[in-house]
Amino acid sequence: MGLLSNKVEKHDIKPGDHIYTYRAVFTYSHHGIFVGGSKVVHFRPERNLKSITEASSNSEDPTSNPCPTFPDCGFRQPNSGVVLSCLDCFLRNGSLYCFEYEVTPSVFLTKIRGGTCTTASSDPPESVIHRAMYLLQNGFGNYDVFQNNCEDFALYCKTGLLIVDKQGVGRSGQASSIIGAPLAAMLSSPLKLLMPSPVGVATVTAGMYCMSRYATDIGVRSDVIKVAVEDLAVNLGWTCPEEEQETSNRQINDR
Repeated sequence: MGLLSNKVEKHDIKPGDHIYTYRAVFTYSHHGIFVGGSKVVHFRPERNLKSITEASSNSEDPTSNPCPTFPDCGFRQPNSGVVLSCLDCFLRNGSLYCFEYEVTPSVFLTKIRGGTCTTASSDPPESVIHRAMYLLQNGFGNYDVFQNNCEDFALYCKTGLLIVDKQGVGRSGQASSIIGAPLAAMLSSPLKLLMPSPVGVATVTAGMYCMSRYATDIGVRSDVIKVAVEDLAVNLGWTCPEEEQETSNRQINDR
């Protein structure tokens, strides 16, 4: 992997690696955990969710076009967005990239695009695969573009870190970039009155954007905690739809 690109070949990745590929002509990236045997565990919106991501999730649903190579490709539990796919179906003819961990702050800041690296350390491959396979059986809560997306899933599998404040942006570097870019532009706009040069304004805006990404990286945030995968549902208060319906029914009956 180089400074400008994390592109790798299939034979370069190892079980426990955090991999990703770009969708919709590099509009966004889709992330997952390579668990070996040409299989990837990843997280996507459930098909019954009505959101802006539904169109893309349907198109990447392996069950809509059965895999001719792996019968278990597309396996997922009911009401869960965590899916087991073969590597080819995950990539969908796209290129393969490997997410970087333990990068230095200087390297992190040179990566203009978010969702490619973090300063946080990765846990051993066996721990990463254990989390991914456990979540395949038990789910990862509801998909949310900004607070609980595919990159958040892969980052948790690799590090076991969760953000305490669920009201803010998630661990995803992509989400930080989406929020950070317009924020940097807004904050730097008053400088146009002080800096007549467009180059100067652009430089300041780029610096603010990079610093906003760095400040939200899980490797430097102070509001993250290590949570065992077995305790994940308890810590986040996740319940499945059946449990929510039962709770709602009990509340109605008690009235």
